[in-house]
Amino acid sequence: LQQVPGQPVGGVKGALLFACSPMDLSELLKEGTKESHDRAENTQFVKDFLKGRIKKELFKLATVALHFTYSALEEEMDRNKNNPVFAPLYFPVELHRREALAKDLKYFYGEDWKEKIQCSEATQQYVDRIHHVGQHEPELLVAHAYTRYMGDLSGGQVLKKVAQRALKLPSTEEGIQFYVFDNISNAQKFKQLYRARMNALDFDKNTKERIVEEANKAFRFNMQVFDELDKIGRSLAEEAQDGGFPVHDGKGDIRKCPYYADKLGTAGPGCPFHAAVGLARQPLVQLVLAACVAVAAGAAAWYIL
Repeated sequence: LQQVPGQPVGGVKGALLFACSPMDLSELLKEGTKESHDRAENTQFVKDFLKGRIKKELFKLATVALHFTYSALEEEMDRNKNNPVFAPLYFPVELHRREALAKDLKYFYGEDWKEKIQCSEATQQYVDRIHHVGQHEPELLVAHAYTRYMGDLSGGQVLKKVAQRALKLPSTEEGIQFYVFDNISNAQKFKQLYRARMNALDFDKNTKERIVEEANKAFRFNMQVFDELDKIGRSLAEEAQDGGFPVHDGKGDIRKCPYYADKLGTAGPGCPFHAAVGLARQPLVQLVLAACVAVAAGAAAWYIL
């Protein structure tokens, strides 16, 4: 680790900057997974999520998938917490997500949530791989921890805001505890620490290459889960108009709901909702919106690092 000459120490602006070698594990992972990362953020599920087109039932199923994934990952991390090939990356207080996911599932499914959920086929394949790695090749556990947690601390924070707005979740953050890291005061500094710990691990070139390969496998497992969710999403009843507009809440006269009134052709010309929808259909407005979505997609996905 090397402090950049002339860089003051102290405060956010005075944080230590570290010079990274091309052979540092963090740099190898960043470069070696770039293509997988780009593919992951361009899956239909992630693109729809970023546009606010996330159905509540699908979001619940995604939370279930995360629960099984993190339960496996953190079980294997606990198993290897004293193993020198992984121990420096063991941050249970700061990073572990099992308890947060349990709170989210309780919010969505109720007290008996454990009896109401099951592991999907794609998620089970991911879980099986994590258990195999943790028990037989623990050095590769670094790849899975890096892929998940660094993404959660980066693009995951954007997804949190999208989900909260699109699903009209409480401002008190019920249902999105997964994205809340109460014990990390500065995500950027923590990620710097995490990468520095990775770079200090005593791995030879071959092991580093295997870790990069495993990280790409982790991305593929995640993409398989995304594709599975996307297929399920197509079969779900429509909950929102394209763009994430809320649907009728089931109370009162459905004809008084602006969304359904527009669907039925009964919304008056003076209806603000109708006017907004009409504006959104203009080519120029659509171009601007598409540009905004492109910027967001470039800055956020489930695994943006």
